[in-house]
Amino acid sequence: MEVDSVASAAAVVYAERLEDLNTSQLADQRRDRLFGMAKLTVVVSALVAVAFVFRYLVALAPLVGLAAVFVVLVIAHEKVLERVRRRERTIQFYASGVARLNGEWAGRGATGDRYLDASHVYARDLDLFGNSSVFQYLCTARTRAGEDTLARWLLESAPLDQILPRQEVVRDLAGRLKFREQISSAGEVVRNGVRPEELSAWGERGSVLTSTITAALTTTLALLWIASIVFWIATGSALPTLMLTVLNFAYAHRLFPRLERAAEAIEKAADDLQLLAEVLAVIEREAFTAPLLVELQSGLKRAGLVPSTVILRLARISEIIQSRHSLFARVLDLVTFWSAQYVFVAERWQRKFGPALRQWLDAVGELEACASLSAFCYEHPEYAFPEFVAMGPLFEAEGLAHPLLSLSAAVENDLALGSDLQLMILSGPNMAGKSTFIRSIGVNALLAQCGAPVRARRLRLSSLQVAASICILDSLSGGTSRFYAEIRRIKVIADLADGKIPVLFLLDELLSGTNSHDRFVGTQFVLQRLVDRNAIGIVSTHDLALARIPDAMEGRAFNSHFEDRLEDGKLIFDYKLKPGVVQTSNALRLMRAIGLGVSEV
Repeated sequence: MEVDSVASAAAVVYAERLEDLNTSQLADQRRDRLFGMAKLTVVVSALVAVAFVFRYLVALAPLVGLAAVFVVLVIAHEKVLERVRRRERTIQFYASGVARLNGEWAGRGATGDRYLDASHVYARDLDLFGNSSVFQYLCTARTRAGEDTLARWLLESAPLDQILPRQEVVRDLAGRLKFREQISSAGEVVRNGVRPEELSAWGERGSVLTSTITAALTTTLALLWIASIVFWIATGSALPTLMLTVLNFAYAHRLFPRLERAAEAIEKAADDLQLLAEVLAVIEREAFTAPLLVELQSGLKRAGLVPSTVILRLARISEIIQSRHSLFARVLDLVTFWSAQYVFVAERWQRKFGPALRQWLDAVGELEACASLSAFCYEHPEYAFPEFVAMGPLFEAEGLAHPLLSLSAAVENDLALGSDLQLMILSGPNMAGKSTFIRSIGVNALLAQCGAPVRARRLRLSSLQVAASICILDSLSGGTSRFYAEIRRIKVIADLADGKIPVLFLLDELLSGTNSHDRFVGTQFVLQRLVDRNAIGIVSTHDLALARIPDAMEGRAFNSHFEDRLEDGKLIFDYKLKPGVVQTSNALRLMRAIGLGVSEV
């Protein structure tokens, strides 16, 4: 297993835990097979004993004994199976960590596709969501609430008074490997069953079956029907049972539309609450030190009860209500209204604890999002926590690289943008690293404002509103050309620059869809407007005419470039940022390299 040397500490721990877990898993899997064979042996022996019972009464005792042994085996076997299932989730937790360290993480875990909005000002441009995305690399959340929170942090800049406490939390959780393991191992294999918004909305809205008359009437009719069955057995008269059955059926026909509406709302909101209860239980047991975590943990308690216990109670009620869909249960429900009794219990739970559901889910989401960032911190102890300054704009980095690139693939560069030098015109040939460099700036700025460490030796920055135009697509169905989509994005970025938070703009090949004259005039106008509004940023280009723009910026802009060189007929890129304007071009050489026989004119 090859890993970056700086990440070797985490890699060693992960490898040792995986070895121990796999050894224990193999032992329990052998026990699983032994229990299966033992149960089969008991069943066969019981069948033999049953045959003897018909002839010899004395064989009844061994049969009872075999039944008892079978029950014990079933219970013991289920415990082994539960250990196997839970350990499988733990193994997956460490295997995912090893995959991240090995650079084999792409395609594993949640992609976050549902959070991707093509109109967002940087989500698509910085590859936040989808396969091989920033979200897929970072996310270790087990619940939908955790995924929602992490996605929201990536999509929205947080104020300084939230970022610094998050940094404390991430540092605290980075050292709590066992805690993060327990969170990952909670619940069943199926993840994200809980729908936080639906569950919260159900907890906050009114109950459906609120009438005390309905509760009293369903209880009375059920008891009378049961009493009629007893009367029938005792006297042989079935008339009361027949009359009450007809009466209960008639009332059920009137009640069940409302009952179904209430039951379906509970089922839909309370899906897979077992996972949420287990995650809450892990949080409740931990002894945190970071003030934000201590506050979050203490805020979970309500009415003297811990949330995990309360949620588990609702989970059990919901499971019973869901069982009403079987044929026997449905017929019995028509005369005993047993599901209505559980709906009454669930709605009493809703009135008492429903308003706290949103707070509990928010707490779980926040902690799981922090746990995802803390795994990133633990696996990369060499990454720096950024330093924030009150006055901006500022983005000052040393040894900056893209966090999704391995140590061997990433090349570090320095960058300083601020109130004095606000704009970089970045030139360079194809494949020289311009787009990757721009994305590395944006992704690290987002990580910093999430409260995470960044892929840099040092980073100082102010609060910044990231905005990008890197991956603008046309729309055939919407009748939108790429150029029109691009200028609409530029308008959004320009409007953001009028806000209170300085904009960090990242523009790749700006206005490439028009002629050279219009491109130069339009680009100069846009950049001048952004700089005048206290924005900082980078524009990459192949058009060296744009390299003249800094001349009109009164010292607030400068040129930098990436370059290539030809060695033994091969293009070599060093991906190192250099001052000034690029002096080389490789378009024709690349065309010839793939077999297009273009020649110099």
